[in-house]
Amino acid sequence: MRAPINVAIIGAGGIAQAHFEGYRQAGANVVAFADLSEVTRQLRREQWQARGYATFEELLDHESVQAISICTPNAFHAPVALMALERGIHVLCEKPLSLSLEDCDRMIEAAHRHGLVLQTGHHLRSNLFVETAKRLIDEGRIGRLTFLRLRQAHDWGGAEEVRGAFGSLAASGGGTLLDNGCHMMDLARHFAGEVVSVAARMKTLKFDVEVEDTSVVTLEFENGALASIENAWTATGWEESFSVYGTKGALECSNRLGEPKLRFLHRESGPGHQDTTWYEFGHQGAHQRGVGRFVRSITEGAPVVCSGEDGRESVRLILGAYESARTGRFIPLSTPSLSWQATTPQ
Repeated sequence: MRAPINVAIIGAGGIAQAHFEGYRQAGANVVAFADLSEVTRQLRREQWQARGYATFEELLDHESVQAISICTPNAFHAPVALMALERGIHVLCEKPLSLSLEDCDRMIEAAHRHGLVLQTGHHLRSNLFVETAKRLIDEGRIGRLTFLRLRQAHDWGGAEEVRGAFGSLAASGGGTLLDNGCHMMDLARHFAGEVVSVAARMKTLKFDVEVEDTSVVTLEFENGALASIENAWTATGWEESFSVYGTKGALECSNRLGEPKLRFLHRESGPGHQDTTWYEFGHQGAHQRGVGRFVRSITEGAPVVCSGEDGRESVRLILGAYESARTGRFIPLSTPSLSWQATTPQ
């Protein structure tokens, strides 16, 4: 029986807890972590029974690990990932993969060169509702896709300020369009395929921050389908939802009005008759399931659920959306942008 792998978590804030739980459920050992905050280090030492360090460099000097999760602010994703990959360490990087396509390319190249797993933390691919919807789409059950509506919106739990470094352009690289929209871009591609053009509007309407807190994006896919992606830090409460419409049916899922359910509307009984199938899964822990799939990719050679290339493409779509918001134009995506150009919204 293969020995459990040893892993470290870099950045021990809120989302890191889901990574810790995912590793524990997958049978991996979280032996160490790094975080600049002494308060956070003391808390996680007690909670995780793991060794804590102030920096990743210090951790590497004292620990031998096979894999890491990167849960730092966005600006530090690429430097930490590249350092790990060059040392032969597998990487699960929270989204966005990086804040520039050049850094994404360097991370992808390093992973391929060393034969390592590089997984982007778009956890929604491991959501059971998403997995079910994807299966139904791939089976042709809703026909040819025509329109998608994807939403992720919240109000920071009613807080008066945006949490941590999220409101800083230098640390985060963007606001809700990047933070929430990055997941939605990946989900759009996961459902409908490659995107050929993007158009976006964004504003800062509620918080005193350097980045946008409200955004709307329109996508056009290679197959002709359209999508609306809606993200906000100005939506009271919490919503995560998707709707996928086709020529023969529709898939609708939302947590806005209570426990999420997936509704599959279809006309398989013939014209004039609408059939409805409901799917319920309860608490599923998509973040934890994604971490488990990362471990299986390392230990069993299982396919990577969301690759570095997938992560790069969601960054490319975000780049296009920021360029559209800046210029007021539709942005064709036949040739990627070459630099990160998120700007403070007007």
